[in-house]
Amino acid sequence: MADLNDIVVFVKVAQLESFSRAARALGMPVSTVSRRIAELEGALGVVLLQRTTRSLTLTSQGRDYFNQCSEPLNLLVDAERVLTQTQRMPEGLLRVSVPVTLGQDIFLEFISDFLNNHPRIKIDLFITNIFLDLIVENIDVSIRFGDLKDSALVAQKLGSQIRYIVASKDYLQGRGLPVEPDDLVSHSCVLLNAKNNEGEWELISGQKRKTISVLGPIASRDFQSVSSFVYRGHGVGFLPSSYCEAKIETGELVRLLPEWTSKQVDIHAVYPTRKFRPARLQLFLEALKSWKDAPWTSPTAELGA
Repeated sequence: MADLNDIVVFVKVAQLESFSRAARALGMPVSTVSRRIAELEGALGVVLLQRTTRSLTLTSQGRDYFNQCSEPLNLLVDAERVLTQTQRMPEGLLRVSVPVTLGQDIFLEFISDFLNNHPRIKIDLFITNIFLDLIVENIDVSIRFGDLKDSALVAQKLGSQIRYIVASKDYLQGRGLPVEPDDLVSHSCVLLNAKNNEGEWELISGQKRKTISVLGPIASRDFQSVSSFVYRGHGVGFLPSSYCEAKIETGELVRLLPEWTSKQVDIHAVYPTRKFRPARLQLFLEALKSWKDAPWTSPTAELGA
């Protein structure tokens, strides 16, 4: 089979009816153009061009070959142009996976704003706590909380999150405040991902660490519902700071054992590869990093900037 690069050179020479003009258009020496035409003719076993000192014309076989080759080449060029523009322009489908904890109004509003700002981009959103295989499921980007296990993925840190022990004033009315982590055993707790409404809270205070077994009247699978039951006075909660800081400031929630928190949980955007990252993914990553209402502390804020 003839070399496609040689065919490209031939078509350009035929179109411009000149070796020198074709060489300039292709950005290569005239000698290279001449050699490629000779190699193409050798591979095909036909003469494609009649050359004289003053003119260059297609042979009948050359004309037939040009007519057959030029249109497919134009289609290839168009396909490459479309693909290149898709990479450069913010358009197309973006498949995004996030944990259930982000399936709430604040994140949905972020997605809505992103779509409004970039109307040529479409989003297919997966809200699940299952760690989907990004390559198998054809996911462009996933937001993940906690330690990353798949070293094949590219990760960009978005920030971190920490959890506080809190309760509503209504719940605390008539109850003693916990003084030590072990005091939480005697309190009703609102739990996340608990089995038989029993759970364990890992607490940190400087170099001290405690694991406390807690019980409660209700458990759920996402922080939005857990926080809602804490707000309504059903028990003590262990909530991300973004779910409780504003209510602590207004006095609606009381922070208990303020010297104790959870360990820091890092949040990353992960995606399969760095190569040929399309503009729509780049824009989405930039929007996540600049999201002012994000339910995590940005890396710059962590550094005290």
